[in-house]
Amino acid sequence: MAGTLGLPLGRSAAIALAFGLGALRASAQTAGTAHHHDAAPSSKAASHKHSDNEAAADPSRAVDETMTGMMMANPHMRMSPMRAASRADSARAAKLVEQARGALEKYKDVHVAERDGYRMFAPGIKNQPVYHFTNLRLAIRERFKFDPTQPSSLLYKSNPDGSLRLVGAMYTAPKDATPEELNARVPLGIAQWHLHTNMCVPRLTQTARWKEVSNGRPVFGPASAISTSDACDKVNGKFLPVVFNWMVHANLYEPEVWADHH
Repeated sequence: MAGTLGLPLGRSAAIALAFGLGALRASAQTAGTAHHHDAAPSSKAASHKHSDNEAAADPSRAVDETMTGMMMANPHMRMSPMRAASRADSARAAKLVEQARGALEKYKDVHVAERDGYRMFAPGIKNQPVYHFTNLRLAIRERFKFDPTQPSSLLYKSNPDGSLRLVGAMYTAPKDATPEELNARVPLGIAQWHLHTNMCVPRLTQTARWKEVSNGRPVFGPASAISTSDACDKVNGKFLPVVFNWMVHANLYEPEVWADHH
């Protein structure tokens, strides 16, 4: 995620989450319920640093982890409305893909992406199924202007030899964007955007609490049963009504470009 994602980033601070997600993943794997994204460690391993008092120990990587696979609306995720695709939608999406592929071809070499300011999100979390490399400058810019040739994040998967291959890009939109504003960026008849919501996370000084489990489920993060502020208060957590911004993945170099999964 997680920004993926990951993950653009709205008003979130991804560092504590990357921390917490490592613990979450370890617990999940022990229980045989791991969820993850593909990514290989970068030579310039560096997590995104975003300051946000609202999200002291925010769930950036947790979002990414537990949303692997097909996505659907639930208390922790809001999906954009679905529309019937028109010919104009199909033509516009095809042009977007063509523009993006032409501009991003150079980033098949991950070192070129790093030189251009893309950094792996949550590099401390290993064996991710999809690695998000985010450019903070472009992530901020994308809140105001959409350019398919300059995505906020690039998506990579790891090859058997440990190298990374480019599979696509992630685009974002402001968390308060309307359906029409999302549609103006990527047609809703072609792709569904998603927004991570209603997250209870540990407070900044309590990252060890990511490992807490209740009735077989994590107490914190997107796999938690907690999805309200009152319930989060009862476990002394920090409630985040919205995490990051609206996101959509364009799997530019995969068979299903607009498949709605991480």
